Formats: sequence, C-alpha cells, structure tokens
Amino acid sequence: MLAGLGAAPLVSAAPSKPRNVIFILTDDHRYDAMGFLKAQPWLRTPVMDRMAAEGAHFKNAFVTTALCSPSRASILTGVYAHRHRVVDNNTAIPKGTTFFPSHLQKAGYRTAFFGKWHMGGESDDPQPGFDDWVSFRGQGTYLPSKNGLNVNGKRVPQKGYITDEMTDYALDWLGRQSRDQPYFMYLSHKAVHAEFEPAPRHKGMYKDARFVYPPTMAATGPMAQHRPKWVQDQRNSWHGVEYPYHSSLDVGEYYKRYAETLMGVDESIGRVLAALDQRGQLDSTLVIYMGDNGFAFGEHGLIDKRTAYEESMRVPMLARCPELFKGGQTVNGVVAGLDIMPTVLAASGVQAPQGLDGMNFLPLTQGQTAGWRKELLYEYYWERNFPQTPTIHALRGDRYKFIRYHGIWDIDELYDLQQDPLESRNLIFSEKHQPVIRDMRARLFKVLEETGGMSMPLWPDRGGQNGLRNPDASKGADFPPELVRRPKP
Repeated sequence: MLAGLGAAPLVSAAPSKPRNVIFILTDDHRYDAMGFLKAQPWLRTPVMDRMAAEGAHFKNAFVTTALCSPSRASILTGVYAHRHRVVDNNTAIPKGTTFFPSHLQKAGYRTAFFGKWHMGGESDDPQPGFDDWVSFRGQGTYLPSKNGLNVNGKRVPQKGYITDEMTDYALDWLGRQSRDQPYFMYLSHKAVHAEFEPAPRHKGMYKDARFVYPPTMAATGPMAQHRPKWVQDQRNSWHGVEYPYHSSLDVGEYYKRYAETLMGVDESIGRVLAALDQRGQLDSTLVIYMGDNGFAFGEHGLIDKRTAYEESMRVPMLARCPELFKGGQTVNGVVAGLDIMPTVLAASGVQAPQGLDGMNFLPLTQGQTAGWRKELLYEYYWERNFPQTPTIHALRGDRYKFIRYHGIWDIDELYDLQQDPLESRNLIFSEKHQPVIRDMRARLFKVLEETGGMSMPLWPDRGGQNGLRNPDASKGADFPPELVRRPKP
C-alpha cells in the first residue's frame, strides 16, 4: 500500500520511556473552525489556539471516510474502511477486530475510553482494549435522557451536559492513576454533532455575530463551474441548503449554534491540560486533538459531510508534547486518521503491527519529510438512508484532487487545489488536464487493488430514507452540456 502511494515508512527513534498519551476526538468539527484560522472572524477557541501555539498544527489533516463510524474505526485500526468493513453508521465492527489500545495494554499501559463509541447502531458495551469505559448509546444526548450512560458495563444516569460530564469522568480517572503508571486516555466527545446544543453558559454568545456565507454556495456562475448534476440536485434535499434536514433553517444561524457548542469542547481541552499540569506531566504527555470528519455549511450548496470536498474530508488536528517536538509549528504533510494508531504506538515505544495503511507522523514534527506520502485515498459508500450522495472514491494529492463517482449518470471531478482551493472550477473537461486525470485515475485504482478495495461492501437495509424534495425549491438540474448531443442523421 505504501508503495502505491509513493511512500516508505519513516524512521523515528523510540522514546527512552513509556510516554503517556491522551487522544481527544470531536464529532463533525470542520478543519477551519478554530479561532486562530479566522475562517469566521468572531469564532473563539482560546485553548485550541494555545495548543497550536505550544505544539503543532497539522494543516493538511484528513479522514479517509467522512462519516462517524468508518472514521472512528480507521482511527482505532489504522486501515481503510474497505478493510475494517465499517462503511456506514449502522454496521458493527467485525468481532475479533483488534483496536490499538490492546497493544498498549500488553505493554503495561492502563487504558480508558470516555464518550461516543458509535460503531454498531445503539451498542455502548465496553470494548476490548480498554480497562475502563464510559459511553452512551448511539449519538447520545447533550442533556440527560432516559438511556443514561454505560459505566464499565453498568447503566448509570447521565447527570449533566454531556461534554462536561465526559470530561469529569476522564479527569477523575486520570487523577486515580499513579505517577509511574503509563496510560492512554481516549476522550471522545459527542460535540459538535447536530442537533447542536451549547452548554447553558455559552448559549447566545454569538447571537449578534455575522456569518460569512461561502462563495461556493452559489448555484451557478464562476463559483459553480462544471458542478456535477447530483451536487446541484442535492441542494434541494436533506443535505442541501434549500431544504436542510427537510426544514427552513438558515445555515448561518446554524453555524453560530455550532460555534457555541464548540466552546464546551475547547474548555474541556483546557481542563485536561490543567490536570496534566497539576500532575507535573504537561510537557511529557503527548496530547492529540482531532475531528472525526468535517462539515459543510453551504459550500457547493451542501450541508453535512460524506463528500470528498475539503470541508467534508479535511479535519482539525493539533498535537502538543514539548519533550518530543517544538511548539508553534505548522506541519504541511498530508496526515490522516489512519495515522493515529501508528503514531500513538511509536510515541509509546510499542511496535506497530505490519500491514497498516497509516504511518507514524511524529517525524514530520521533527522536520523529517523524506518518504512521506504525497496523496491519500478517500472512499464513501452509498447509504440507503441518505440516497442523495453516491459512492465516491477520490485521490487527494498536494496539488490535484480527482473524484470518481460510482453508479450514477454524471461527471467526475478534478480540482487544482493550488489555483482553486475552494474547488469552484471542475477541470474534468479541460484538454490540458486530461493527462493528469488519466494518471490519477490509474493511481486511484492501483491503491484500491493493493489494499483489497475492489469490491463494494453490501449490508442489509436499516432505518428509513431521508429522500424528500421541496416542491418550492430548485428543480432537477440539467445534464452537463458536454453530455448532451443530438442524434446523428
């Protein structure tokens, strides 16, 4: 697989002692929704800003499937969705799958999981690899509900706001670990998943803010050049700006609630850093923060995720550990959720198993870029529940992105990310770029062949369909003119 991506494993010296690691994951946090990036000038994330200033910001971090369960399974296994087989939010991870904390346990680590699991419908049962466990069913709820929590296999009432309560459990566990006991803590927040519910202390903090709508929200014109028909049609759907969640919500107001909900996460990270400081372990502990996928707020006329556009597959990633790497740096290499497993194991001095699709990214923080990947595979498989988005395979390089659609009568996409970072100008019909398209198409299939991805996973139908259209919104789009020709005489 690494050969298929033009990469080779990088060499990094093993740490002289077992290193404590804390991994913090959020849901649907898009890559630019951090204060220091100023995508919306009024958004504040002071603790994330601090992590970037004192650690590393991975500006080109991605997931290989922009959907909760597949992304989370890839984080825990270090392989693509077509290999671990969790390709939607309903399918349980196959029994016998090894999650990387199991390797840490064998090396003497104490491990714990707190928060959203969300692999296999409603299950919140304790999973292999974790000594201690606090979770909830499915998406959980921001405020207390009848389902409550699963604490080490026992049902316990939820008492408060979920972001705060998961942090409380995590810090209580951390405080009970002896100073000489190596540990791995996985804090997996429900936030900032819809329906966004800020903590009471944050409600209304952005009510007077002015949301800057994305230019690619336009239905036509220079920001929508050669947009595929299916994308235009999705404007009027559950995941489109004209009929979002089959309602009349405004994406600008929606984003402000999202930003208010994110404040609880930012404060949670601050509490974790403060607890490490009290233990005298702040600078020796590797703290990694990441989102499980992105989220669109109007880009290309869409909301939500699933697509191969930057807003969907690109995620925030920050890391801090002054003992391992200097602070205040921006890492440009293409990293992914696949890389969390080999990176955590490397930081802990534990040998990673052979055959992973991910790589240890710690050498990038030390300026070692030779042999690093130049491109990344993306995959998404059509869901009956959300039929408006087709099966997608894409290859995301440092300059170009090629997107291939499966099972629909439409066009593919090519974007020059250097010249067109907003992905507003599809170059699929450009004569100049046909060699690029042919080459990237061939490389895409080479990676799929080398990683066993040449078959489509199929699972029984579960749940309903969100397939309605608004009769008062836009009608079906025309076919691209390049596909429209009169019959020969």
